[in-house]
Amino acid sequence: MEGCGEDGQVKLLGMAYSPFVVRVCIALALKGIHYEFIEEDVLNNKSELLLQSNPVHKKIPVLIHNGKPVCESMIIVQYIEEAWDSKAPFLMPRDPYDRAIARFWAAFIDDKVIPSIVGAFRGQGEEQQKAGEESVENLLLLEEVLRSTGKASFGGDGIGLVDIALGGLLVLIQTVEKVTNIVLIDTQKTPLLSAWADQFCKADKVKKALPDRAELFVLMSAWRAKLTSPPPGN
Repeated sequence: MEGCGEDGQVKLLGMAYSPFVVRVCIALALKGIHYEFIEEDVLNNKSELLLQSNPVHKKIPVLIHNGKPVCESMIIVQYIEEAWDSKAPFLMPRDPYDRAIARFWAAFIDDKVIPSIVGAFRGQGEEQQKAGEESVENLLLLEEVLRSTGKASFGGDGIGLVDIALGGLLVLIQTVEKVTNIVLIDTQKTPLLSAWADQFCKADKVKKALPDRAELFVLMSAWRAKLTSPPPGN
């Protein structure tokens, strides 16, 4: 059975196009961990397994390792690193200070980058413009972080925690750009980030974990149309 073997029994509850689930898929792929993917219909019919595994938030992703659930995407990624710490590549720095800094920027992506991009996708007019500008400002900060490494990735010589935190969002970000006609990762303003994004998506193990771009475009175009359509008349 897929998901069993030397890694134990590993299941992942999620949706293929969720950027948070994609993060976990990337981490599992990089570590070479076999798992069973269980597609969840979180919009209409959450499974009993999901509700039992994440009774607090009732959200995906949930990793179930030998019957024990772990919730929240970046917590799961760190769990994967620690549970399979003997497996290369190493997703977090060995040095405690560097590890703390990686956690800081991963949290920054969740706390600042994601809300601003969601605002750019959902907003209209001045509200959308403001959210778009905030998104670019946040990404400019990450450009400087990448510059400070002197390497092609946030993790230095290989993909690390921050790469996964932002990389899991890349297809979503690129789709938001297409749907809204807003440029977020600019080759002029953020050349290092743009080059990093291109290389990240081309990495062998990463590209297999990314969602289908065409399907996501159709889905997000429909969402955007609903958000921008006028309310029904009386």
